[in-house]
Amino acid sequence: MERILSGIKPTGNLTLGNYIGALKHFKDFQDSGEVFIFIADLHALTLPIDPKAINDNTRDLAAFYLASGLDPKKATIFVQSSVSAHAELNAIMQNYLYMGELSRMTQFKEKSAKMNDSAIGLGLFAYPVLMACDILLYDADIVPVGEDQIQHVEITRDLANRINKRYGKDTVVVPNYRVNKVGARIMSLSDPTVKMSKSDPKGDIFLKDPMNVVRKKIMSAVTDLGSEVKFDKENKPGISNLLTIYASIKEISIEDAEAHFVGYRYGDFKREVADAVIAELEPFQQRYQQIINDKSYLAVLREGAERASKIANVTLNRVKKAVGLLDVYGE
Repeated sequence: MERILSGIKPTGNLTLGNYIGALKHFKDFQDSGEVFIFIADLHALTLPIDPKAINDNTRDLAAFYLASGLDPKKATIFVQSSVSAHAELNAIMQNYLYMGELSRMTQFKEKSAKMNDSAIGLGLFAYPVLMACDILLYDADIVPVGEDQIQHVEITRDLANRINKRYGKDTVVVPNYRVNKVGARIMSLSDPTVKMSKSDPKGDIFLKDPMNVVRKKIMSAVTDLGSEVKFDKENKPGISNLLTIYASIKEISIEDAEAHFVGYRYGDFKREVADAVIAELEPFQQRYQQIINDKSYLAVLREGAERASKIANVTLNRVKKAVGLLDVYGE
């Protein structure tokens, strides 16, 4: 049985893009593999964030996981900082990824370019090391990711191969990534050339938006010249983005979505896309609110941390032994 791992940072308000790209699909793995889903709160500290925001976002994310259909009896759901092995393995693995490799990471280059050099923390630069540890700790076979995260799994594979070559082929498992064929990259409704990214109130649909706001945002979405509902990212990025959203929600191909909307005017097309999104998000929000009210997420996170720690510590101890750290509690 494959072991599958994924996580989301508790930063900002999660969007429809996060739902389509990750949350909606997490439950699909439960019956086909051993699933570990975590909240990457340590990663959230790599950029300035208000303490209350990270706390509230962590709570929301736990409730979103459960509302999306994750079953804590089938999936291990936990908070990254609740499993100390993440930080311990990070202290070891930071010695096996190199400055040149880390400086070439696209995410670091993009984020650091917007900051004053004196304000760039080591955590942002070394982000891929901790992410690699998140993956390697659980001997993950598959890591579902968006297109912008492929590079992080690739550097994790480089690290795993480097460790295995130096200390033995079975020291850590070399992971593979998986990208959803439809909906891997949902774009902003106000600017379909950029990704929906938690920071554009007009172009982002947030998972806690009221349904009338969701409809208004979709009906106001940027479209393109002409009147044909056709998937063409280069010439019709706005229409293509809405088609991607519709196909992802309905779990059909882009071709089937195009065929469905033949002859539609833009206004009617948008209205039906809005109907589909609302039909998906309204019951999701209701489940989320119930979970927040009864605080059932707390017991799930506690139990998940216990299960995750047992597995993570096995990997951690295997790596510590391989690199030569003395186990003073062993023989």
